[in-house]
This record gives sequence, C-alpha cells and structure tokens, in this order.
Amino acid sequence: MKIGVIMGGISSEREISLQTGQEMINHLDRSRYEVVPMVIEQRADLIAQVQQAGIDIALLALHGQYGEDGTVQGALETLGIPYTGSGVLASSLCMNKQLSKTLLKAAGVHTPAGLCWQGMDDYDPQVVERLGYPVIVKPNTGGSSIGIQLVQNEKELLPAVQEACSLDQAILIEPYYKGTEITCSIVDGEVLPIISISSARSKWFDYKAKYEVGGAEEKVIEFPPVIEQRVREAALTSYRLLQCKVYARVDMILCQDRPYVLEVNTLPGMTANSLLPKSAAAAGITFTQLLDHIIASSLHERKQEWGMA
Repeated sequence: MKIGVIMGGISSEREISLQTGQEMINHLDRSRYEVVPMVIEQRADLIAQVQQAGIDIALLALHGQYGEDGTVQGALETLGIPYTGSGVLASSLCMNKQLSKTLLKAAGVHTPAGLCWQGMDDYDPQVVERLGYPVIVKPNTGGSSIGIQLVQNEKELLPAVQEACSLDQAILIEPYYKGTEITCSIVDGEVLPIISISSARSKWFDYKAKYEVGGAEEKVIEFPPVIEQRVREAALTSYRLLQCKVYARVDMILCQDRPYVLEVNTLPGMTANSLLPKSAAAAGITFTQLLDHIIASSLHERKQEWGMA
C-alpha cells in the first residue's frame, strides 16, 4: 500500500506537523507500506503532489488551519483519495472552538463559559472584569497552545488579546479553572488510558510544556469509579456528538470532581512527546500498531462514507 504522509502546511502549527509527520514515517511498517513523504508549503501543493504520487491513502500529519479544519479533507474527497481520521464536518466543527462548545453545552457537556470576540472592535475590559480574573485568552481556531495566554489582570489583557487577534479572526476569553488537566484519547470509540498533565514551569499546559523535553509531567491516572465514569462519558459524548471518526483526543480540566471539556482534537499530535501515543502505549499498543489501526480503520470509514463498502 502506498502511503502519502502529508505534513507541514501553512498554519502556525507547521513545525509541530513536521515533527508529527517524521515520527509517523519513522514508525510505519516498511514491510506493509511504501511511504511517500509529502511536505506542503502552500495550498496548491496538496493537489499537485497527491496526483503526481498516486497514493492509496493520505496519512494526515497536518495540524491547524488547512489541515485540521476540513479543507484538506474536502480536497482529498474531490480527488477520490482516502485519508485518515475524521471527515469534513467533524474536522470543521472541532476546529471552531466556539461552535463546538455551543453544541457540547446544548448536549449537557460541561465546558468553560466565556466570551467570543470578533476582533479588536469588541475589546471591552469591563466585560472581562465582570467575568473575573484570571482568564485564558485564546484564538478560536488555533491549536498546540499557540497564542494562548493566562491573564491575571487588566494590564495583561490588551497585549494578550492583540496577540490572539493577530492569529485568528475570532478569540475566546474564558475563566481560568484551577484543577487537574487531563486528556482522553479515543480510538474507534474506545477511551484509552486517561493521562494527567502537570507542569512545574507554568500554571497550565502551554506550548513549552507540550513540546520541550521535561516541560511537563504526564502520567496515566486512575480516578474513583464515579469520577472515571464522568470523564469517560464526557469524552465519548463529545466524540460522538461532533461526529469524530477513527481517532481523536479530548482535552479537559477536572475541577471539583467535574470534567470541563476544553476542546476536541481531530488530528492530535503524534510527535515523540505527544499524548495520544503515550496513552496508546499505556494500553499496550505500539506506535506502529497504532498507525496500522488508524490506516485500516480510516480506509473502512471512507468506503462506508463513499458507498463503497
């Protein structure tokens, strides 16, 4: 099977995507696959490279806009090329934090309430004051914690909002929930071992904690049965409601024994430091086995979606 590992892209998460792609390439079973690395530098590269390579399936290592937001998935569907992970709708929904959070709230899933501003014209520090400091400021469609800041007071608010607005048309401002940061990796509708994250360097799981060696302590965590059930139900409800397929990662914060869903990642990182492979390893699944499963399950999913089953 000829596998095109599509990585790079044009988003702020390009470097993480390149790391994800390289890690995938390192672990793909060469006895089963012919591996074709495909680095995207600009939008036009995707169609040209895919048509030229003649691949059987696209293994998506992209993150962020034009990769995780449904646009690449739609382009590949137009070309008739199967791809890994969720489809167009789920990718688009999960990329838009405000929209996905609205749907989750309607379904009874707990998620931090906050503000959504459409650029600097909406800037109003008094509204944030009423929300209560500290707050988290983040781009609506970003990932990898890029552009996210913990803001303690009004003095810190303006530069944080300006940075987030430079990365996205819409931004979110949410109350900071102090609790245990956890992540639930889901593969084919099954929740893998839950991982807790703590960072000695910062108060939350920021970019440095995610990607620098020793930036954070990540470990499999076991909760009392009642809390464990709440966490798993919140993760699976989010996964199903947003129509995720094959695999995803649901990030939460556990505050006063209640899980609050922060976001759902349809193409979670697969670098050496990433959480999904660590969760899979805790379940006895090697990186190579995980990739085998993602490829096989994605092919099955696309055939069903395209009426080829």
